[in-house]
Amino acid sequence: MSLKLSAAAPAVPAEAQNGVWLADIETGETYAPFDEIRYTGEDGNLLEVRYAELPTFADFKGQGRGVWRYHAALPFRTGVTLPEGDTPLHKAPRIRDEIGINSLRVKHEGMNPTGSFKDRGMTVGVRVAKELGVDRLACASTGNTSAALAAYGARGGMETLVLLPAGKVASGKIAQAALHDARILEVDGNFDNCLDIVQDLAQKGEVYLLNSLNPFRLEGQKTIGIEILERFMAEEGVFPDRIVLPVGNAGNTSALYKAFRELVQSGALDPTEVPRLTGVQAAGAAPMVEAVEHGWDGIQRWESVETRATAIRIGNPVNAPKALPGIRETGGTAVDVSDDEITDAQQSLAKEGIGVEPASAASIAGLRKLRDRGVVDSTENVVCLTTGHLLKDTDEAFKAGGDPEPVANDTDAVLQHIGAK
Repeated sequence: MSLKLSAAAPAVPAEAQNGVWLADIETGETYAPFDEIRYTGEDGNLLEVRYAELPTFADFKGQGRGVWRYHAALPFRTGVTLPEGDTPLHKAPRIRDEIGINSLRVKHEGMNPTGSFKDRGMTVGVRVAKELGVDRLACASTGNTSAALAAYGARGGMETLVLLPAGKVASGKIAQAALHDARILEVDGNFDNCLDIVQDLAQKGEVYLLNSLNPFRLEGQKTIGIEILERFMAEEGVFPDRIVLPVGNAGNTSALYKAFRELVQSGALDPTEVPRLTGVQAAGAAPMVEAVEHGWDGIQRWESVETRATAIRIGNPVNAPKALPGIRETGGTAVDVSDDEITDAQQSLAKEGIGVEPASAASIAGLRKLRDRGVVDSTENVVCLTTGHLLKDTDEAFKAGGDPEPVANDTDAVLQHIGAK
């Protein structure tokens, strides 16, 4: 596999357009990025966006805020924007003390416009769709992708089609897609079945696919990693030792690894300063963890997956060929956690004032487990990525929270009920 953290910057091929091209991550075969629609290489291998000029941190100075602050690392100077990015890097002192590490920050991607990190990918992906002249966008989704695609498609004035696994998507996410005027198809199957169908539709030229199989999606998402490095250094005086993140389709793991590789190649980041990428999956949907634990080069598809963390209920992570090298090259690892451990972590974050959907809390649950096992050291500076807002899945939030307490319509009754001083 050609993805290496300290590999030399690639030579510019004849296919490059404005210093941008696509490359097959296995064979190195290169393609023009905007002449035709292409999601994979000739042999079905994943593609990656490559650049003639790679950015340093100096390129981002004075460039505003949000995803397009990092246009020096992206295919265009601006995109179809709401805007997105510039999300909080919260402190969580009680969780930090309980886990027993030097510092802990929580990068809350739920504060993006539609409530998840997917907006970062869509601002770039929909911009590329316009460049290619397509008129119908589509995705398979566990919920967040559909909400983001619907919103950005609406912003761009484009038709949007989303395929969802019937009965397996939180109602809040379906409501978002519906209100943004997407056409919603509920498939009698799981997410991976939906993605199979969307890929077939894309192959037939019926839709432009904007799942993370599309390499341009990950370009927007890699700005998460750059933001973390910039802000952590500004506030803590060092780069984080480790970034812990939930894994569904493994797009964020792949995107952060790519961001760090490009900064290493440009000389902006020393290889020894790259954070260890650490993936967390729900125990009921953990093919990446299985691959890491067995030392496999690829994953084995799980045909049956189940977890209350619906956003990561995925049995065939399409970005595994990019994500597995990212975990290994950075010295990271992967771990699975139970649904109960996820809920406990969600409650702990809520007590810090950080409201997230269940899948997001997997990062904290995974950090706890790895610290208990001694994999994470007490001296480490850690960032946990939380990917979606609390209101994405209100049903699970109600289950995790306390029950309302009935009380009479009377002040004295309230005083008695709360045990007034």
